[in-house]
Amino acid sequence: MAASPAPPQIRWDRIARLALLFVLAGLVWLAMGPAASLVITWREAGERKERVAELESANQRLAARRDQLRDPAALEREARAMGMVGPGERAFVIKGLPD
Repeated sequence: MAASPAPPQIRWDRIARLALLFVLAGLVWLAMGPAASLVITWREAGERKERVAELESANQRLAARRDQLRDPAALEREARAMGMVGPGERAFVIKGLPD
């Protein structure tokens, strides 16, 4: 009598490894979205910090300019540079001067 071949046995260790591999791949796939979002947020935060520093610098310059213009003499200099005249003064336009 010929011996019948033994039925193939299930290799549970291989199946478990494959299942673990698929689970691990799924977890990596699920973690990619939040990781990308984290990197984007980190970059945006750096850009916004730079913008805040620029705005603070501009604010300091403008505050210093405001303080300068509170002086009446500085205010008059600025007005005359724009061509304004004071009360009771006459403005003259001279044409034909060489450049």
